[in-house]
Amino acid sequence: MVQLRRRDLIRSLAAAALLGRQAPGASRRRTRNVIVFMTDGLRPEEVFTGADAALLEPKLGASEETRRTLISARAEYGRPTDIERRELLLPFFWKEVGRKGQIWGNRALGSAARVTNGKNFSYPGYSETFCGFADSRIDSNDKKLNPNVNVLEWLAGVPEFRGRISAFTSWDVFPWILNAERSGLPVNSGWTALPGAPTEKRRLLNRLSETLTRADEGWRYDALTAEAALECLKHDRPRVLFVALDETDGKAHDGNYPAYLRAARAADHVMRDLWETAQSLTSHRGSTTLIALTDHGRGPAPDGWKNHGADVIGAEKIWMAMMGPDTPALGERRNVPEVTQSQIAATIAAALGRDFRQAQPSAAAPLPGFAT
Repeated sequence: MVQLRRRDLIRSLAAAALLGRQAPGASRRRTRNVIVFMTDGLRPEEVFTGADAALLEPKLGASEETRRTLISARAEYGRPTDIERRELLLPFFWKEVGRKGQIWGNRALGSAARVTNGKNFSYPGYSETFCGFADSRIDSNDKKLNPNVNVLEWLAGVPEFRGRISAFTSWDVFPWILNAERSGLPVNSGWTALPGAPTEKRRLLNRLSETLTRADEGWRYDALTAEAALECLKHDRPRVLFVALDETDGKAHDGNYPAYLRAARAADHVMRDLWETAQSLTSHRGSTTLIALTDHGRGPAPDGWKNHGADVIGAEKIWMAMMGPDTPALGERRNVPEVTQSQIAATIAAALGRDFRQAQPSAAAPLPGFAT
């Protein structure tokens, strides 16, 4: 009962603040829905230059199987130029988002994007993303409830968005990161059964979750997470949908570069499917903004790319992108001020014409680029 009263109080205060003030230019915005897409630990190096040739070169003493795998991956992902390689690896990201939206993080072009939490690993990164600031208390990936109110929780306190926000994540720590216990957000993570009406596809996905041999109890296969999110988008039409994949990080930690590249390409396909599904729905067509990013970077070749963290050089470097009806098509940004992961929370709210910083003054300002 105490917990319920606390939740109602938080929602009431959030709604009062939100309804009292909209973001500048809100009345002119066409965005009514937002998709937030994240894939864990995908390096800016691959995003902006494609497959790293040095990591596709068999090392001295490598087994014949490893040599064959690397040679095959080099044929699949290797091309003469950065542009060719990155478009081959992430075709939707570059041919659609890169032409119709905006992309930050290519430091070679004077566009830096970074995390501010200094930890450079997952829980602190996701917390910074959705709460709008770095919190030194968030210092591990342990399943501890986040003490900070996140932007999704804040939006859920508004009648317009209540019951219209959904999250699907492969990693099973997200109910703690988004504090589902307090927020009441529907966060479907790991191997938990899918919510919603028991459609034929949901029943199939639940059967697969129960019967598949699990590589890890802590994360669900990205393909299942993606299909669950798409089913929710088609049938439930959430106003805000958060999708977080994990296999880019897992395959990197395994040191399996070809599998890491496959996971990156698969993530790009999921992003495409989410966008195309949204455009097929009358409720979302022409009124959806896509925000995409990663939670942290990784170290350099030849070995640092497998890891990340406070002591890993380059792991603070990330990328982010945005596309939608209120985002000018400026493409890959050049010679612009640095952007940070902490700006995403206010950006999500601003896309929907709301001012998250009124409720959370510690949150960073939204990303630039919205029509006002």
